[in-house]
Amino acid sequence: MHYDTALRAYTSKRVEEIESADILVGIPCFNNEATITHVIRMVSHGLATLYKGMRSVIFVADGGSTDDSREVAKEFQLKPWQEKLVSIYRGPGGKGTALRSLFEAAERLDVRVCAMVDSDLRSITPEWVKFLLDPVLEKGYQFVAPIYVRHKYDGTITNNIVYNLTRALYGKRIRQPIGGDFAISKDLARFYIEQDVWDTDVARFGIDIWMTTSAITQGFRVCQSNLGAKIHDAKDPGQHLGPMFRQVLSALFSQMERYETYWKRIQGSEPVETFGFEGYMEPEPVQVNLDGMIELFRTGYGQFSPLWKTLFSKDCFAEIEKVAKMDSAHFHLPTDSWVQILYELAATFHLWDVNRMKLLDVMTPLYYARVASFVRQSWEMSSQEAEALVEDQAVKFEENKEYLIKVWDEKAAQKAAAQVSV
Repeated sequence: MHYDTALRAYTSKRVEEIESADILVGIPCFNNEATITHVIRMVSHGLATLYKGMRSVIFVADGGSTDDSREVAKEFQLKPWQEKLVSIYRGPGGKGTALRSLFEAAERLDVRVCAMVDSDLRSITPEWVKFLLDPVLEKGYQFVAPIYVRHKYDGTITNNIVYNLTRALYGKRIRQPIGGDFAISKDLARFYIEQDVWDTDVARFGIDIWMTTSAITQGFRVCQSNLGAKIHDAKDPGQHLGPMFRQVLSALFSQMERYETYWKRIQGSEPVETFGFEGYMEPEPVQVNLDGMIELFRTGYGQFSPLWKTLFSKDCFAEIEKVAKMDSAHFHLPTDSWVQILYELAATFHLWDVNRMKLLDVMTPLYYARVASFVRQSWEMSSQEAEALVEDQAVKFEENKEYLIKVWDEKAAQKAAAQVSV
């Protein structure tokens, strides 16, 4: 079903009543009764303290929560000069549709800046509001990505996949391309609304990487802001991140197809201007089950190795085979092999038109192998020291970009030949 707007009639009416605002802060929400009040309180306090003279709206965009998230959000008393919207969005279930409703409200209210923060944050402070909004309001940036002080085992998908690919492909060192807390200008909100993605997977789960990639490739002014520690409902990579691996890679690889001519001409990368929190705080530890991840890889190898052998190059599969024979004490999937795996996987995804999610499904055990290797390598390191490993890995992705272009073009030629023979 096609939805021409994500705003329900009562929400549109409420937006009309408010008429206009300077600042809109959106909080996408789904069953976050335990944390939503804290997030609203911090945002409200930050806006009241730091942007006294401006008219602000806080918009809780709910996905049909079955707990009391909406009720507690409605009951919370905001500071003077602040308005509140609490609404169930229209469209496919997912964060993307929640943000679509936010972008629409931003355009209708003609705001100067629109920010969004996750609803499960326990570490948000009033300063987050300033760190996100100021680069747009004061410096003319159009897209502000977050940086957080995170535990070395929080954000394994970002550390091992998303940061590397975004940096190598698009040439910008945005450390958290799927961070969840962003700020954008009104013209970027309008650009997002006009894109034809709202009935696709982007509306369900690929929104963060889509926003970041679109902002870079369309030439919007991009920066990042350090928000300090991120404490939220962190997930054990061995238990919760299989589905996220598939969703994020699907969004990333689809973007690669869309912006192929852009990323093929990018060489190297450059830092982006960084604002916000200065200093360091030790993040909350994240528990990982190392043996569990190695076991998931081995089980996957037992099931899928005949298929992997047909999908990967000979060298690449030989490395995977070698890792499968290692005992847990010496378990290691080298970075060079990981770069090769991801680049070959991107090219194969490009070759396949159907069953793409199935393809990513059978690759998930390889992600567990990589995370297990990273955990073993960084076991004795502080989170700050482990950051050097992440940086080294990102450089390797950049250095091997020619290999990506080579395998991508080879698979594209295969695809074209197959279509001709049909």
